[in-house]
Amino acid sequence: MDIVARAKAIILDPKNEWDRIAAEGDDIPTLYRSWVIPLAAIPAVAGFLGATLMGLPVPGVGTVRVGFAEAAVSGLLQYVFGLALIYVIAMIINKLAPNFGGRADMTAAFKTTAYAWTPAWLAGIFTIIPILGFLSLLGLYSVYLLYLGLPRLMGIPQDKALVCTLVVVLVSFMLFFAVGSLLALAGIG
Repeated sequence: MDIVARAKAIILDPKNEWDRIAAEGDDIPTLYRSWVIPLAAIPAVAGFLGATLMGLPVPGVGTVRVGFAEAAVSGLLQYVFGLALIYVIAMIINKLAPNFGGRADMTAAFKTTAYAWTPAWLAGIFTIIPILGFLSLLGLYSVYLLYLGLPRLMGIPQDKALVCTLVVVLVSFMLFFAVGSLLALAGIG
């Protein structure tokens, strides 16, 4: 299945698409190459273009354009950390699943993470026009996809899927906050 058809299916028909994904035999390197690497680039490239071409709205100051080098470094770091965090979140799902009645399967955990993150990556396109960046909140649909994917790919019973989803989201938020704080302290974020 091509990337556009898969993205459309996971967003518009997630229950059936998760079943198709569960039946596929992809491995982690293949998923990185065919899915994660291209989609994770969307918010990084859009943010770079928005910051350099359109500028970022700064309260009390107006619109400030970011320099090419600063925006490039920021976008590259966002991209690299995003690629790494997807794997870390998959590891967390893999470790948590047995505690919620599911099974440990790193490939399934990675598939769950990678495909659930699709709306968040796609919503990153809105950062190309920084004033529309708030529309990136549409990426929260990823939480619902995670909720649907955990039972189908990790074998988590449906009655425990909501709590497991909330734990994964909380841990993910803490990871993103920690990485963002480190980048900000380094003067990069």
